[in-house]
Amino acid sequence: MLLNTYEPWKFAFSKAVDFDNIEKDSYGIIGVPFDSTTSYHSGSRLGPIVVREASYGFENYNINFKTSLDTTFYDFGDVNVVLGNCEATCKIVEDTVNELLDLEVKPITIGGEHSASIGVIKALSDKYDNLTVVHLDAHRDLAFDFIGEKYSHATVMRRAHEFGANLVQIGIRSSSAEEEEFVKSTYNIQTFKNKDVHKHMDAVEYYLTNIDAPIYLSIDMDVFDPAIAPAVGNPTPGGLFTSEVEDVIKALSYKNVVGIDVVETATDRLGENTAVCAAKAIYDFLSLV
Repeated sequence: MLLNTYEPWKFAFSKAVDFDNIEKDSYGIIGVPFDSTTSYHSGSRLGPIVVREASYGFENYNINFKTSLDTTFYDFGDVNVVLGNCEATCKIVEDTVNELLDLEVKPITIGGEHSASIGVIKALSDKYDNLTVVHLDAHRDLAFDFIGEKYSHATVMRRAHEFGANLVQIGIRSSSAEEEEFVKSTYNIQTFKNKDVHKHMDAVEYYLTNIDAPIYLSIDMDVFDPAIAPAVGNPTPGGLFTSEVEDVIKALSYKNVVGIDVVETATDRLGENTAVCAAKAIYDFLSLV
């Protein structure tokens, strides 16, 4: 049994967990119900519950991609977080992901705030050389620290960069001057802002299909326009449409995706738009791999 997890719910179509017979090279869901560094709209600690519940609204057959969800994946439950202590929580997430990797299972993380990705990316960057993080977000998340904290929803990709990951940031439309200067100062951060996606999706897809490295996909739900997914920690106008996120996921389905997260769903209402969109992103990915 995985340490530091409990089972509040299961994602639809997940297989029963039998630790003596875990299929190799499969995917495993963990939830991270944590939002202690949230700086605007709180509530993402409830994301894992509402996203799992929303998953039961989908058919096994994915009509958009003309595929059936026959990928083997498990739902291992939620990580036991340390409320108020982001660094300790990230360490628990890292240890849990390492246990998944020992089982030869690739992680799918449901948040919870984006800081959860720090632990996942640390584990994967230790395992894989030249890890590339494809980061869908309204924000850079490249602050060195945020309100004095190095472990925060606003510093996720700075930590990932320090771990040695290459970054591809998609949907960006909010940033600080310091973050922009940092991007200019380094060579391994590729940016496609929101208008780049709206006008030149073909260029985004071309770039993604030519990545020759293990890929980690990180989806902050505020990458969507708030008209589509309003219940997020930091909603920002001008976001992506569902079809554009589908196109990104489809482009990556041909690549070596070693993990994925969908974070920042901040609602306590079952069936809320954001939760449904988050569940669909996971559902689409599993329908394609």
